Amino acid sequence: MNNTQSTDLVFELSRPGRRCHRLPACDVPGGDTPLSQLLPAAHLADAPPPLPEVGEIDLIRHFNNLSARNMSIDTNFYPLGSCTMKYNPKRHERLAALPGFAALHPLQHDDTAQGMLELLYEMQQFLAEVSGLPAVSLQPAAGAQGELTALFVAAAYFRDQGQAHRRKVLVPDSAHGTNPASAALAGFEAVTVKSNGKGLVDLDDLKAKIGPDTAVFMITNPNTLGLFETQIGTITEMLHAAGALVYLDGANMNAILGITRPGDFGADMQHYNVHKTFTGPHGGGGPGSGPIAVRDFLAPYLPAPVVVKDGDRYRLNFDLPKSIGRVRSFFGNVGILFRGYCYIRTLGPDGLKEVSEQAVLNANYLRALVADGYDVPHPGPCMHEFVASARSLLRERKVRAMDVAKRLLDYGYHAPTVYFPLVVPEALMMEPTETESKETLDAFADVLLKIKAEDPELLKAAPHTHVISRPDEVKAAKEPVLRWTAAGRPADEPLPAGRKATAASPVGAP
Repeated sequence: MNNTQSTDLVFELSRPGRRCHRLPACDVPGGDTPLSQLLPAAHLADAPPPLPEVGEIDLIRHFNNLSARNMSIDTNFYPLGSCTMKYNPKRHERLAALPGFAALHPLQHDDTAQGMLELLYEMQQFLAEVSGLPAVSLQPAAGAQGELTALFVAAAYFRDQGQAHRRKVLVPDSAHGTNPASAALAGFEAVTVKSNGKGLVDLDDLKAKIGPDTAVFMITNPNTLGLFETQIGTITEMLHAAGALVYLDGANMNAILGITRPGDFGADMQHYNVHKTFTGPHGGGGPGSGPIAVRDFLAPYLPAPVVVKDGDRYRLNFDLPKSIGRVRSFFGNVGILFRGYCYIRTLGPDGLKEVSEQAVLNANYLRALVADGYDVPHPGPCMHEFVASARSLLRERKVRAMDVAKRLLDYGYHAPTVYFPLVVPEALMMEPTETESKETLDAFADVLLKIKAEDPELLKAAPHTHVISRPDEVKAAKEPVLRWTAAGRPADEPLPAGRKATAASPVGAP
């Protein structure tokens, strides 16, 4: 690979007059009319934008070189705890691309979209059955938005019941960070509940914080330590006795599909991460889908519309006078919902149960291998994920979890989640998922044990095989460089024709 060309920006490859494609003459009558006669002068630029001019082979190499530097589930093992980065069947992509689905427009009349509406109606039924909660909205576009939507539903319910004084949402200290954030955005006050020495909810602390102003308890089960909350029945009884609701963060449904249902152990609301639990493209910020399921008394407050069946026809029902309203444009991310539907139909009830059984088996197998070299604070059987710790490496060799994670990149593995959950120091949170083979898990564990024995200075400088090694992440977040500029030239000043630009330094580059 040409190292220089592979890291050049496409602007730096630009040379005047080069092109990949020449557009044909406009065949629209009147299409050759100058823009100055069609648009007001105030809306016209003085000159064309200084877009890059490159030949086709340079453009192809540029983007292929960039893609070769990406990690993806198709090229690397992603032990990314709490994110369920599992393989996405390619047949789902082919099915989602069928013209009858891909070419639909969201503003079409219901009568012309019966196939898609039937699919979405059945998806609502599937998600209700899996959760044990009868009413479903497919509209939220991500897990975090699903959380927020469920809390909006809870707020609307309490207002309708004349209990608007319920303003507190209880959240375990091991919860995903989106839980307290969603509570705040929904207008509630988030209150932290401690964990006990076993990594489960501390019932005494929970009891002390439940009061007449408690609205919702948000719990992840299995929790982010990979442990099933065995006290869940007692917890839900405590909340319901106080008139509060229980929300189940469904991010970890991958561990309990077909084995137990949140509705059966007392949850009143939950969200799904369809792209995690039932597969779909995941990463890079999306796309996502976070539908929610709720008990029947909360159904009137769900976002509108929902899909209903009248006889043998399907339609979008907007007639929900108590609805919280839309939380997403149109109906939701139907492309991901379609893929999730295909996954459920492919596997069926027995197959979904086997997904969870295999995910739990893989996690426990990897946990046992990793425990030979790393601390595992909660060594008992885990669910689909577990949390190890690099605290002994920090104490003995001054090596941190981040150093281990960075070094894994040199071996071709994506790093696990680090420093979360916060209740475990130097946390390394790992979720192998059901789609990984024993050979992959063996190889990954071997690398982790090898890294532990490597020279600390080598680890502290890792990764050694990537263009950028250790970016200043705080500076990257606070002072992002999002726009290319020629060296020494203001961002808004056009580049003279024929002049070769120099890239601004990448954020955090050494």
